[in-house]
Amino acid sequence: METYDHKISIKSWAEEDRPREKLSNQGRRSLSDAELIAILIGSGNVNESAVELSKRILYACDHDLNQLARLGIADLSRFKGIGEAKAITIIAALELGRRRKDTVSAQLVQVSTSIDVYQSIVSQYKDLNHEEFWILLLNRANKITSRHLVSKGGQAGTIADPKIIFNIALENHAASVILTHNHPSGNLKPSQADLELTRKLKSAGQFLDIPILDHLIITDQGFLSFADEGLLD
Repeated sequence: METYDHKISIKSWAEEDRPREKLSNQGRRSLSDAELIAILIGSGNVNESAVELSKRILYACDHDLNQLARLGIADLSRFKGIGEAKAITIIAALELGRRRKDTVSAQLVQVSTSIDVYQSIVSQYKDLNHEEFWILLLNRANKITSRHLVSKGGQAGTIADPKIIFNIALENHAASVILTHNHPSGNLKPSQADLELTRKLKSAGQFLDIPILDHLIITDQGFLSFADEGLLD
């Protein structure tokens, strides 16, 4: 009697169950997360289909796309059937989705509170396992004209050079600057280095007539505003 313990490839599925055909016939919203990832990777391995492999990857991330977006090439390549090219495809697709959320409308965003600042920059820090330092440049109406990555480092910290920060501000004719950086550890308490850097930048900003309005420390759980906490005084 013929045995049926071998895996059936996606090509052998009913057409309406294949991810690509399902998207084409029923629309993108009809697909599960695993089916969408299966389209990205194209094929599985000798033991499982692309959909089964995708389900295994999602299971390892607790079915959390934010966790998946934090994985690097080496992390994804640990799954049998995922090589460097497929890992890069997954990472690129998730990054494109993040950037879509971050699309800024043509109208400049005006900030009046630390929450406004947080909402305008938090997406830049999504899915990071390392520290980055970003600045926001504002015009005289307190509207954000641009965002700039100043430096990136490891999990322990990053070095922000005051000369680079004010060079960017001067080149872009900024009226004022807001500093931001993240703490991957989740600790919102500013370090001594954070406090000293902020004091140095505030002093330089006063001299150049480009005031530092605030400095935000951002984590996955929220943020701390130096201005709100009286740490800019």
